[in-house]
Amino acid sequence: YDGTWVVRLTAGHPAKRLNSVNPLDPGDIMHMADRIGRASRRFDAYGRPLTFRMSPLSGPDLASHLDREGWSRFDESLVMRLPLAGAQLDAAMDQIPLKDISRFIGALLKVSGSDVSLRPGLSEIIGAIQPEAGLFALEDGAEALATLICVHDGDLAGLFEVATDRSARNKGHGRNLILSALKWARLRGAREAWLQVEANNVPALALYHSLGFEEVYRYHYRRPPGHE
Repeated sequence: YDGTWVVRLTAGHPAKRLNSVNPLDPGDIMHMADRIGRASRRFDAYGRPLTFRMSPLSGPDLASHLDREGWSRFDESLVMRLPLAGAQLDAAMDQIPLKDISRFIGALLKVSGSDVSLRPGLSEIIGAIQPEAGLFALEDGAEALATLICVHDGDLAGLFEVATDRSARNKGHGRNLILSALKWARLRGAREAWLQVEANNVPALALYHSLGFEEVYRYHYRRPPGHE
């Protein structure tokens, strides 16, 4: 932390959400230039480009400061929610999450088209999840079709790494897997599901809206000149 700025850095994975500064109080605006400089040095030490994740909690003062400094804005995303009490999940397939992290990561890398070099980082991240995490994979024999991680934490169920293999899209696999994961989470006491999706991912947005998810807020990323 730097004040109410959460500084996230992950050596084993380059994802922006795992390597960004997350301001959580719009009133925390003291010494912004000095604090940005400190963050920049920390990111340099990790070999990561300095990145800020700007949500409504970031506030207008920080946004104006970054505007004046010429920072770029990119990759807008939505946070969406779905109350589970009325969700139509009874007909969803009962699916047991995988216990084999290595098998799940192999499926995730395959369906998302990610580089195998991310395997160690993904293994570290998944192994470090503290709440109950369901690793869901839809497979046809040995062929992975879709994956997701459902993290059950009290009343909440978060969906992460939702992906369907390019050759298996538009066949309902993603929908079916999401419904199974939400059913699993609701049986464990979750009352609300949430997820994040990029604003330009039109097929995913259509799917989530059709399942009843609604937008809560949006966020985007910013980087200084020369680090776009």
